[in-house]
Amino acid sequence: MRDPAISLIQLPQGYADWLAELKTKIHSIQQRAILSVNRELVLLYWQIGRDILARQAKQGWGAKVIERLAQDLRIAFPGMKGFSRSNLLYMRAFAEAWPDEAIVQQAVGQLPWGHNLLLLSKLNNNKERLAYAQKILNHGWSRSVLAMQIETRLLEREGHAQTNFEQNLPQVQSDLARESLKDPYLFDFLGLSHEAQERDIENALVKHVSAFLLELGAGFAFVGQQVHLEVGGDDFYIDLLFYHLKLRCYVVIELKTGDFKPEHLGQLSFYLTVVDKQIKSDQDNSSIGLLLCKTKNKIVAEYALSDKSQPMGIAEFKLLESLPISLQSQLPSIEDIERELAEHEEPSAKLGDKL
Repeated sequence: MRDPAISLIQLPQGYADWLAELKTKIHSIQQRAILSVNRELVLLYWQIGRDILARQAKQGWGAKVIERLAQDLRIAFPGMKGFSRSNLLYMRAFAEAWPDEAIVQQAVGQLPWGHNLLLLSKLNNNKERLAYAQKILNHGWSRSVLAMQIETRLLEREGHAQTNFEQNLPQVQSDLARESLKDPYLFDFLGLSHEAQERDIENALVKHVSAFLLELGAGFAFVGQQVHLEVGGDDFYIDLLFYHLKLRCYVVIELKTGDFKPEHLGQLSFYLTVVDKQIKSDQDNSSIGLLLCKTKNKIVAEYALSDKSQPMGIAEFKLLESLPISLQSQLPSIEDIERELAEHEEPSAKLGDKL
């Protein structure tokens, strides 16, 4: 608590800026310290797991020896958690999955132990584990969010929307734009059946915009729903408008609750033209359109996109039936996801908190 007398002192010029700079430096050091401790802990667990593997191979250690080791370590280090029999077995599995110590110094070595256990138990190959590990570091996912992304097959869906980006965008922007879209998009968190109308889905997506942004992926910022456009005295309304921070452009999203039809792209094209003329600034890149529909014929979609001069993509979206009921019950609730996203304003610091 501040001393009232000190609070009344006339501060010298530049004090506020200097204080802000100090806060940034201290916070950065705290983050590096947390990450350093985490790396040391993961390396220790890897070394223990490697030793267990070696002794089991050479000396035939059985389950009883592991159980005794867990007991002895807990006695020797009563204030240190992580020496249960089950965690020792996880250490062994971790070392078996990553036989080269150098890998621990890379992506997985920077993750909290709980995240590594999830990667081990949910994924069967190291290529996918490394891909998800890098996304955790980039986006600060909690374990619940990581579990959801794995269960909803994020890697299988990323970059799979049908687009004409290659023909209508510079290569660097085209590659990033393509990887920024998915197919299908999973909207299970809305709790809506396939009978839901377009406006019902829009309203639910806006209500749960945190989870919607998580499903859209990194870089999307919400601008508005039913965004009003006026052209020649007539009124038009964009279903959903976003801005992509990395692509530096507006993203117009239109929802269709039925099958894809080529004429849908005509409406989307019109909205892109208006946004580019009335909303985007000179510093923004050309706007991108995304049409979300329940189903699409891939060949029809390919033909419809081929003669469009504006960058567009087409993807399906899935509601409640996109996941088995048993799996839906295992995923975090929408409230859990939104609460965790709200807590992740400082991703790297929050990762350290999980140690």
